Amino acid sequence: MKAVVIGSGAIGGYLAAMLDEAGHDVTLCVRTPFDELTLEDDGEARKVAATIVAEPGDLPGDASADLVIVATKAQDTESARIWLEALVGPQTLVLMAQNGIEHEERVAAFHLSGTIVPSIVYIAAERVAPGRIVHHYNSRLVLPDDAAGRRVAEWFAGTKLSVEIDPEFLTAAWRKLLSNVVANPVTALTLRRMAVFRDQAIRQLATGLLLEAMAVGRAAGAKFGDDEHERILEQYARANPDSGSSMLYDRLAGRSLEQDYLTGAVVRAGERHEVPTPLNAAILALLSAVDRTPIERP
Repeated sequence: MKAVVIGSGAIGGYLAAMLDEAGHDVTLCVRTPFDELTLEDDGEARKVAATIVAEPGDLPGDASADLVIVATKAQDTESARIWLEALVGPQTLVLMAQNGIEHEERVAAFHLSGTIVPSIVYIAAERVAPGRIVHHYNSRLVLPDDAAGRRVAEWFAGTKLSVEIDPEFLTAAWRKLLSNVVANPVTALTLRRMAVFRDQAIRQLATGLLLEAMAVGRAAGAKFGDDEHERILEQYARANPDSGSSMLYDRLAGRSLEQDYLTGAVVRAGERHEVPTPLNAAILALLSAVDRTPIERP
């Protein structure tokens, strides 16, 4: 069974390690080559038996794969196209291991012959150097309750990755988006860590953003309790005040942001379902203005 992971960041590296742990033949497609992939977990480091390639022409043997995992940032999906066109055949499962809710739409223009499988990733890992992944906590992958989702789950059998098949996948995907659509933008715009949610004015803004997104999610078919926003705000309150978000880290590093795939997804869905999203639209405009803009310090 041949598995290929596109993207060598924290999530791609970790999933490649899990596939190796399950005994599969793993290839890792990278932008800049490095010698080897290692995973540090529970204080122990191990080398991952993965073939590392930087060009589609370097793919070993028959290029078609049984499983392809797209683990690039959402905004970098286009960069995966050249790999997908070389790797995907009619029997290929394409697992989208990215943030957001529009997984199928992101690759629709590629006209792939394989089966697209959306997912929800709960893995706290960090790429501390090229090819070096440190796993901190959480190791969950949520998949839809269908034949393709169950086939993907089989690939990770016997590993540390907990794979869940959720019959309410739409709700689960929107629930993850709710959390991302507040913590990521607020920390990135304020350049503050999770302690920012201790400010009363920020909590009020967060409440408004969540209530808007919940209304859109319900219109799209998600099933939320009335206290969903309170549960998320409580999670923020319990979070390590010195922890940040991926969008904050990306902004500090001058990397492109994922606003169009998080906040933008809420705004677009609101337009489709005629649900107003003025607060999220304002946040989207602000994030777009600072995207890739160097931070000027006095």
